[in-house]
Amino acid sequence: MVSVRTQVALMRPRSEPTPRRGDFRVWREIPTRWRDNDHYGHVNNAVYYDYFDTAINGFLMDAVGADIRDLTAIGVVAETGCRYLKELTFPDVLQIGIALEKVGRASVIYRLGIFRGVDEEPSAIGRFVHVYVDRQTREVAELPPVIRAALARLQLE
Repeated sequence: MVSVRTQVALMRPRSEPTPRRGDFRVWREIPTRWRDNDHYGHVNNAVYYDYFDTAINGFLMDAVGADIRDLTAIGVVAETGCRYLKELTFPDVLQIGIALEKVGRASVIYRLGIFRGVDEEPSAIGRFVHVYVDRQTREVAELPPVIRAALARLQLE
């Protein structure tokens, strides 16, 4: 029988190396919660998306210094993805690394890494796409200047 870890390694695209800690510039710490575990004793796959959302929006609120929900244009989630590499469980303290994949006129693609404690290898790699829309009309809108300035902190030098 092939282990889950081996199965995941076999499914990983060979051309895409797994990011390491040094590939992320901004970090958010999130503890796992008792309720995050599922019946199988590990963090449920859907919870990883909560971690991504919390890390990104927490970063943006800190970087902007205001509630991003009050901006004239808000980021709505258009796409997400996650590659699960190692199990997480309660109690774990997670380090969520945030990096930029692409910044457009009205969208941002984030790359995220979930690391358990001080592990060098990620437990999961995520992709999270925000498309900015007018808060009132929900029509596509340009990234607010304060968001664009905050994103500059995510650029690796």
